[in-house]
Amino acid sequence: MVQLRREQRLAETFVELADTMAEEFDLPGYLQLLADRCVELLDVTAVGLLLADPDGDLRTVCSPRGSTWLVDLLALEDEEGPCHDCYHSGSPIEAVGLGAAAERWPRYAPMGAAAGVGVTSAVPLRLRTDVIGALAFFLTDPEGLPPGDAAIGQALADAAAIGILQQRALERGRVLTGQLQTALTSRVIVEQAKGILSERWGTTVDDAFATLRRYARSHNERLADVARSVVARSADTDGLRPADGDPRP
Repeated sequence: MVQLRREQRLAETFVELADTMAEEFDLPGYLQLLADRCVELLDVTAVGLLLADPDGDLRTVCSPRGSTWLVDLLALEDEEGPCHDCYHSGSPIEAVGLGAAAERWPRYAPMGAAAGVGVTSAVPLRLRTDVIGALAFFLTDPEGLPPGDAAIGQALADAAAIGILQQRALERGRVLTGQLQTALTSRVIVEQAKGILSERWGTTVDDAFATLRRYARSHNERLADVARSVVARSADTDGLRPADGDPRP
């Protein structure tokens, strides 16, 4: 019955980690969910999760609530520690006993051991060759995670990486769509303004556009903003023209 319940929770977790398409997606909450589920399903003492920023530096984004020692420990991960090694290698870091790891991690290992951590390991958050962070496990058990649990930990990290990258791609698509829509709207406004000025001045639309552009440049204004004022009838159209009335720049 216990095993069945665990399998059910694991299946629920994978479904939750796949749900990143909502517009109100909350990345900190998503990562906290991953950490909480790892503690629950893998029976580890604590979990730390780090993501890489645009410059490739690891930043702590999730740790168990109230674990001051873990926050301090993860703060060292930009220089040393399992997440640091895991992220830069792109490969899992298998169980490392902190009591004998002072040479490998001079500051990290003593601090972790003093906090009561016996063993730590880490798995990358990755999709194929794209590594975006690392997930660290902390245990008091000197044996570390059983092989089956280690595989589950990597699977959860992989699912989270796919979800995060999917959400980032979606957000980039939304930004691009917004930019294209803005550009299209601005183009329509400019075309409308050209037509209005051409008719009002009795010139060609090309001459009207040249005058509109010259005015925007000389007054350090956006072309679309000047055009919008023309369409809204709030601009002094005569003031847009050169002093001699010639609509050409």
